[in-house]
Order: sequence, then structure tokens, then C-alpha cells
Amino acid sequence: MPTRDKALARLGANIRAKREEKELSQEALAELADLDRTYIGGVERGERNSTILSLLRIAKALKISVGKLCEEID
Repeated sequence: MPTRDKALARLGANIRAKREEKELSQEALAELADLDRTYIGGVERGERNSTILSLLRIAKALKISVGKLCEEID
């Protein structure tokens, strides 16, 4: 299994934390963001390098800024 990039892992952890704060399942977030549930899971696990457009959709669905999703990423 390839080593996950630390920035992608941090981004995924941030998305998961915000999703859980909103008490949303991956499926519910995916529906709100018009993305596939498996895509959300891959992003949360740091396996997928999300595009800015996908991050904008996720942030909008979570009602936060993309900047909040990227906190503590170096």
C-alpha cells in the first residue's frame, strides 16, 4: 500500500472532523456535495488528491470555507 501524503491525510482528517461535527454520514455529505460516497471516503482517508472544485463542493455542503478545511496543513 502506498504511503499517504501527510497533507492529504490532514485534509481528510479535517473533512471527517467537520462532517462528524455536523452529524453527517459520508453518504449524506456526498449527496449534499454532489459527489460519490466512495470519493468522500477516499478523500477522508487521504487516498485521493481532491481538486479545488471538489473541495469547494465539500466546503459548501459543510457550510464552511475551504480555508477551514485546510487548517494545520503545512
